[in-house]
Amino acid sequence: MSERAPGNGKITSIDVAQRAGVSQSAVSRVFTPGASVSKKMAERVRQAADELGYRPNVLARSLITGRSRIIGLVVAYLDNPFYPDALEKLSAALQAKGYHILIFMAGNSDDDVDEVIQDLMDYQVDGIITASINLSGELTDRCRAAGIPVLLFNRGIEGSGLSAVTSANRIGASMVADMLLDAGHERIATISGWLGASTGLDRRDAFVAALEARGATLHAEADGMFKRDVAAQAARDLMESATPPDAIFVGNDHMALAVMDTLRFDMGLDVPGDVSVIGYDDVPMAAWPAYNLTTLRQPVNRMVDATVDTLLDEIETGRAPGTRVEIEGELILRGSARLPKG
Repeated sequence: MSERAPGNGKITSIDVAQRAGVSQSAVSRVFTPGASVSKKMAERVRQAADELGYRPNVLARSLITGRSRIIGLVVAYLDNPFYPDALEKLSAALQAKGYHILIFMAGNSDDDVDEVIQDLMDYQVDGIITASINLSGELTDRCRAAGIPVLLFNRGIEGSGLSAVTSANRIGASMVADMLLDAGHERIATISGWLGASTGLDRRDAFVAALEARGATLHAEADGMFKRDVAAQAARDLMESATPPDAIFVGNDHMALAVMDTLRFDMGLDVPGDVSVIGYDDVPMAAWPAYNLTTLRQPVNRMVDATVDTLLDEIETGRAPGTRVEIEGELILRGSARLPKG
C-alpha cells in the first residue's frame, strides 16, 4: 500500500524527495518537461514516485508557472484522410516536446468556431493550431488579446497576421499543369477544392496560370468544395458534356478518389485511357493498387516540424506572429494519368 502524507492523505513531492533522498526542487525538475536533470537523478526520483504512487499535479503547476503546456488542435472535418494522418503526427511531435494535446472538432460556421475557441481559452491553452477552418478577425483579435498564439496548418488567411504552414500549393499545381501538357493533353479541366479557402484557391489559380503561360487554356472547371459527393457529380457533368476533358486535376486526393470511382464504375470509362486524373496530397489510399493515383505529395512530416517549431517559438520566446512557411512537395507519378513520352 502507498505511503500517505500526513493531514490530507495525498502523496506530495515532499514525500517523494524524502524517499529518493533529494531536494523537493529536484523532484519538481524531474517532472517538468525540458528541465535540466541528470539521468541518474531522474531514475531515482521516478522510482520513488512509483513506489509511493505519486503523480504530479499538472493543474497546480500551471497556476504557478502561468503555463498549461496544453495545445489546442482544431479541425473542421476528418473525412479527408490527409488530416487524421497529419493530426497524429502533430500530436506525437508536440507530446515529444512535453505538451499535452486537446483536439476539438468545429464546423466552418462562425458560431461553431467561436464556441470551440472559447472552450480552448477556458482551458487556458498555451497555443492553438487550426486545420481546415476559417477564423474571423474578431476571433483572431480575442486570441491575440489573451496572449494565445494561433497557427494555421495547411491554410492561410490573408491579412490575419497569423503564422501559417502550408505546402507550396502554387508551385505544386504548376507542376501538375506542366506534366499534363508534356503528356499531350489538350482538353484539361479542374475540379478545385473550395475556392473560399486559400488551399483551394491557390491550387486552382496557379494551375490556370501555368496552363496559360504555355499557351493553353483551361477547358472546363468546377468547385468540388472539398466534398466527395460534390466532386463526383462534377466529374459526371464534365464527362457528359459535348466535349469532355481528356484530363482532370482534382484539388485533393479525397475528391480525386471519388472522381476515379465515378468515372470507372458509374460511367464505365477507362482511367487514364479515356481521361487522366491527378490529385493533391498523396494520402495512403492513393498508392493502393485499386487507385494508383498520380498526385502531388504534401510534405506532411516537414510541415509538422515547421508547425511545431514556429508555434513553440512564439509561445516560449514571445516572438510576434506572422511567419509564413511554404514547403515544396513532389509530384508522384503513378498509373492514373498518361505520362510524358520518354
